[in-house]
Amino acid sequence: MVNFLSGMVLVLSLLLTAQETSAQENQALQLPELSDEQAAWVADRIFANECNRQISCLTSWNAGEDFPSLGIGHFIWYRAGQQERFVESFPDLLGYYVARGVDIPAWISGLDGWNSPWASRDAFNADQSGPRLTELRQFLWDTRGIQAEFIIRRLQHSLPLISAASTSPDEVSRLFYALANADVPKGMYALIDYVNFKGEGVAVSERYQGEGWGLLQVLENMLQAESDAPLLDQFARSAREVLATRIANAPPERGEQRWRQGWNNRTLTYQQADPE
Repeated sequence: MVNFLSGMVLVLSLLLTAQETSAQENQALQLPELSDEQAAWVADRIFANECNRQISCLTSWNAGEDFPSLGIGHFIWYRAGQQERFVESFPDLLGYYVARGVDIPAWISGLDGWNSPWASRDAFNADQSGPRLTELRQFLWDTRGIQAEFIIRRLQHSLPLISAASTSPDEVSRLFYALANADVPKGMYALIDYVNFKGEGVAVSERYQGEGWGLLQVLENMLQAESDAPLLDQFARSAREVLATRIANAPPERGEQRWRQGWNNRTLTYQQADPE
């Protein structure tokens, strides 16, 4: 009887240990829930990366580009019929506003297909002090929280896309979750910002010489390099390597070398100990 009871105790102990291990593994394969304060911190960091926290930057059209970039995440907005290699995101944000019950500016609601109304950068810049862009800047400033939700939501939907496009889906998934849970909310910030910054890396159009530069490429590049460095430091270094490859592969007329320092500085904020 004593041996039987001892055996039962051992079995129960092993079962409890297995359950605890399984629970820990399941928790490790989930995105951490961000508090309102943490989400606001992430949004502020993205706003700092894109606009140096300047309200005037919420309606921008960068030199060398053929489209405006709007909001804290510099969401791209195309004209009707415009075809570009980069994934457009501003109309999706508008749709998210509507889904959340937020009224968008009436002049945007009246646009056919929610297409950008400016034919050129000069026309856009000439309109900066006009009623449309003045109203839009204020709207984007007042709804920063909604934009943060939209950006976080994009990350939440990115893993299935990335896994489906990866040659190592299981390893990429585990690395994705490990990064998300690293030094919360820092790991979530790094992933959220990079996806907003350079995309998931799955769009065929977002390639130079057949090589992409999104989160998929950063994660797969990490898997190829063994390192004892903190995980977030590895992610930041991998991002710089992927972006350097993009610059090297870019058409010379785009002059992407001019963005190298700014892009590298951005990746430094992903590190365990960042400059800010």
